[in-house]
Amino acid sequence: MYPRLLRTPGAATLGFWGMVGRFPIAMRSISILMLVSAVTGSLGNAGTVAAAMLVSQGAASPVLGRLADRLSQRRVLLTTCLAHALGMTLLLMLIVLGAPLWLMIVAAVATGCTSVSFTSFMRARWAAMVDRGLLRTAYALESMLDETIFLLGPLLVTLLVSAVDPVAGLLACAVLTMTGSIAVALHRRSEPASGRSELTSGRSEPTPRRGPGRAIAVPGVRVLTVSYAGMGFLLGAVDVTMIAFAREQSAPWLGGVFLSLTAVGSLTAGAVYGAANWRLSQARLLSLTTCVLTFGTVPLAFAGSSLVMAFLAVAAGIAIAPALIVGSTLLESLAPEDSLSEGFSWLTCGGALGIASGTAVGGRLADLGSSSQAAWAAVGGGIVALGLSVAGQSALRRGRPAPRPASEMGAPGQ
Repeated sequence: MYPRLLRTPGAATLGFWGMVGRFPIAMRSISILMLVSAVTGSLGNAGTVAAAMLVSQGAASPVLGRLADRLSQRRVLLTTCLAHALGMTLLLMLIVLGAPLWLMIVAAVATGCTSVSFTSFMRARWAAMVDRGLLRTAYALESMLDETIFLLGPLLVTLLVSAVDPVAGLLACAVLTMTGSIAVALHRRSEPASGRSELTSGRSEPTPRRGPGRAIAVPGVRVLTVSYAGMGFLLGAVDVTMIAFAREQSAPWLGGVFLSLTAVGSLTAGAVYGAANWRLSQARLLSLTTCVLTFGTVPLAFAGSSLVMAFLAVAAGIAIAPALIVGSTLLESLAPEDSLSEGFSWLTCGGALGIASGTAVGGRLADLGSSSQAAWAAVGGGIVALGLSVAGQSALRRGRPAPRPASEMGAPGQ
């Protein structure tokens, strides 16, 4: 299935530039954690700044996704990448100059608000570009690319920070974001239809095939969003657990290695999951993968050596990519066709808010106690995700809302 997908005209190009634009996802938080903790000496302050960026990014994602559905992804990508570069430059200056924590938080918020959900935009582009039969394979490919990013990103940050300069990690993030945003924006073949494109093509009303305009109005989307928040909390706390454990072992550089090993487990499992033909429903698969994800983090609290943590890191990552593939597949079947960018952005919003909370809580617990306390916080986030996925089964199985006739929907803007 993967070769067939990549033979689709424009697919390989889209996948490559989408990977470039998403690389900073695996680098921003770690770069901030390393740089701020090096300047201030506090992992808690570093976690707070990283969390501020993630929270603002999560809050802005649905707004930017909605704008992309209305105005076009191209306009949103080109505008935000410029503003993001300015925000990142300001944040770097404040960190290096040792500015007060509140000023760094303000700059982090501004930077996060100008960061689009690249993962969401890419999934909406695949939905617009490939046949439905290839869509699950496309989402599996996206998850494998994500995990490749999370495999290489921490290593790249560690290399840049230690061998070049402490600020090099965040500088690389700014360059990659701008390059990927511009390249994807110019990839016309995968551009999803927008409200503006329908108006300029001479249609004054939405076409009859389209459904309700707000993705978050669908119960299943709300269940997925909160479940993603729980998974995000787990992932954020796991990141801090790895970094804190490496510091406890007097080898801070091992933090990036542990995170990359987590990505190895996720990447391997994602490749297998995407190639398999599962008979269980997607709703049940969500519960199964979140269950594995949750209990896979428990052993992290008992790691006694770097070698043991390396093996546990691989095991902890096994369910990450499958859970995200299931979530994307469910979202595509639940959200209105004309709001996919917004719908995927809501998942990113939930995940980002969860990661931010997990990073902040995990950082404080690691400062006050040890890495094992951050690991138990991660387990708590997984339990929330698991509970939501089980309790929301009926909402997750309802499928896409039935389209309404164009005459009942009114003109755009009503």
